[in-house]
This record gives sequence, C-alpha cells and structure tokens, in this order.
Amino acid sequence: MADAATVTLTFSDGRAPITLPLKKGSCGAPVIDIGSLYNASGLLTFDPGYMSTAAAASAISFVDGEKGLLAYRGYAIEELAKRCDYLEVAYLLLNGELPSASQKEVFDYRVLHHSMVHEQVKFLLRGFRRDAHPMSILGGLIGALQAFYIPNSDLTPREQRREAAIMMLAKMPTLVAMSYRYSVGLPVMYPNNSMGYAENFLQMMFATPCESYRAHPAAVKALDQLFILHADHEQNASTSTVRLCASSGSNPYAAISAGISCLSGPKHGGANESALKMLYELQKTGGIKAIPGFLERIKRKEARLIGFGHRVYKKYDPRASIMRDSCHELLHELGLEADPLFKLALTLERAALEDDYFVSRHLYPNVDFYSGIVQKAIGIPTPLFTAIFALARTVGWFAQMNELLDEPDVRLARPRQLYTGEPLREVRAIEARN
Repeated sequence: MADAATVTLTFSDGRAPITLPLKKGSCGAPVIDIGSLYNASGLLTFDPGYMSTAAAASAISFVDGEKGLLAYRGYAIEELAKRCDYLEVAYLLLNGELPSASQKEVFDYRVLHHSMVHEQVKFLLRGFRRDAHPMSILGGLIGALQAFYIPNSDLTPREQRREAAIMMLAKMPTLVAMSYRYSVGLPVMYPNNSMGYAENFLQMMFATPCESYRAHPAAVKALDQLFILHADHEQNASTSTVRLCASSGSNPYAAISAGISCLSGPKHGGANESALKMLYELQKTGGIKAIPGFLERIKRKEARLIGFGHRVYKKYDPRASIMRDSCHELLHELGLEADPLFKLALTLERAALEDDYFVSRHLYPNVDFYSGIVQKAIGIPTPLFTAIFALARTVGWFAQMNELLDEPDVRLARPRQLYTGEPLREVRAIEARN
C-alpha cells in the first residue's frame, strides 16, 4: 500500500483547508486517510454501517462487487474451488502462499491429528438444554476452550497464535458435530485420522458406534467446496467483530466466539437457514404452482425473496456460480433431482433468472440459496447451517486476527459516535421532577 496522492478538504464554515493522504491498494477504490481529521478540524465522519469506510488494511481477501470477483491472496475463488481442497486454501489464508506438496503433507497431518478435544469439554454439553440452537452451544464451547488450550493470555509470540489457529481449525468440525449430536441425543463420535477434513466431519456427524460409515464422495466434494467458498470474505460483520475483539488483546478463542455470535444473526450467517425456511413455506402454500404468485407478491413488497441478491455483489455472486454447479451435480449423484423440495428450489431459481424484474435489480441467486440446498441434500439439519458456515470461516477469522496482531502498532479499536441525546443538564431533587 502506498500514498498515491493527497486530497484537500475545504469547508464552508470558515475552517482552514486540510490536506489528507490518498492511499491506493493493489486493487479496489483508493481511500482517504482521515486519521488526522479530528485533531486538525475538530470534526468526525459519519458513516452508519461503514458503507464508505475502510476499517483495515488487509492482504487476505478482496471483493469487487461490480465485477463479481472474489479472490483469496490474489487467487480467484473459481480457480481455488476447482484446483484445491479446503486445507490447501486454509494454508493459503494463514500463510500467504499455496503450499508445496511437502508443506501440504505436514499441514494436513497437523490439522487432522489435532482434531480431538479435551474429554472435559463433553461434560460442558450437559449444561445446555437439548433444544438449544447449535450456534448457542458452539459459541459456549469455543469460549470455554481458552480454559483448556492456552495457559495464559499473552498472544505476543507469533508462533503461539499460529498454533492456536491450527488447533481451532482442527477442532472446529469436532465441536460442531458434538453440538449436533448432543441436540438429537446421539453419542459423540470421535474423529478418524485416516479421513480427509470434510469426510471426517461427515463421519462425526452421521456415523454410529453400531456400524461402519462412509460418506458419499459427491457429498464430501460438495461440502469441501462449500468450506472453500465460505473461508473468508473481506471485512464483513463477523470478521470485523473478531478484529475488534482481538484489538483489545483478548484470547483468540474469545475473539472467535465473538465472531460466532455475530455470524448467528439472520442477516449474516443465518441467511442460508432463512432461505430454506422460505422454500418450506412456499411448499406449504402450493409448491411449484405457487411460484408465479409468490414472485408477484415480492414485486409488490408483500414478501421477501431470501437467498437472492447480495449487499456487495452487483453482478452474480461468484461463489453462487460454483455452488450452483456443485448443487446440481450433488442432486444428480444422490438421485434427488425429483425430490419435491429440491425441484421447487430449482424451479424458483429458473423463474427468477428468467424474470427481467429480478435480473434488472441484480437479484441473482446467491451462495446462501445454493448452500442451503446442498446441506439439506447431504442430510445436515437446517439449524446447523450457520454452524457449518462458522466452521468454514474460522480459518479466515484467524488469518484476519493474526494479520492485525502482526502489525507493529496494534491500536485498540474505538469507533466514535454522533451523539443525539440530551445536552448536559442538572440533576433536580426528586420532589421537583415531573
């Protein structure tokens, strides 16, 4: 990142002009560095939702919504999803480069052989209600990990933070599977080090002690791709939460737990769960025959089309293009193309893509629409969808957190505000209050 030029701010209220640096990254819009604005002018900027604010300088991922581009460390997501597995992408996000064959072997071994969790973690499950949402359980378990795996809160040593990333990447599938199996009354299944990352997760989810289990190869492939697509996505709400938490010097497991809490919201990680619920409701009201009327209701603002459109992407979400192919392939391989719910989803997809109203407004199916269908086809229950998202995003959160903490001058994040409450006033005696 370099200072490309400067900009001069002039004011209409008599304040003197101010010159501020204009910085340009390797991609994307230039940014005005307003770090000195308040000291120089006594003014703050106001940007609810951070629509025009770059809160971090990062080299991890890049989104160009106008072009429909997502890249990790400079590699287009389409190439990574086609040529790499999830652990290769995880290595890339954490280390900056794709691994060599020998580096991948060592990295995979470390991740796959740290997947066990402390036996006492199982006892924590008993403190949750059986009907608790998996995200609530997961957030609690991860917050508790700081009592098991980091003897102190000093995260200054870089290698200690790198080790924490490996540990969390390894244990996340185990914790998600434990959360699910507890909620349905099944015994916890231990990880199997002979299996790959996605396959091992499916084994822990669906195997029983009574018989052997092997996941369908198409399900393993689709899930591994889903992990890749969700691994990082620039400075979104949960990533910003993790960075904000880490800026205080908090334990990394606490920061990840904070990210999970943010991700659990229906406007963020819960979107794929909401999209599938929309399909269930549509199925109840008439299924395929009800689609034309449903789309008309959306046009009249009487209903919401969930899983279509994206806050950032103005063209097709590149992740959705990949997930769409994966979804169709999976349904074909599993013989589910005629399933009423999946047939409804694909018919709705086609109807929206053929309607100028939705196309002209860039309301294309996004990754949440397809990921919900894929997970449902694999057998993952709807309440667990957001936990799967968290599993995949953990490596991105750690990469972002480590990048922040590697900076020579880590500043405690402290957003300012536009105060709109009462001005300073006197406390009156209680007898004089109305």
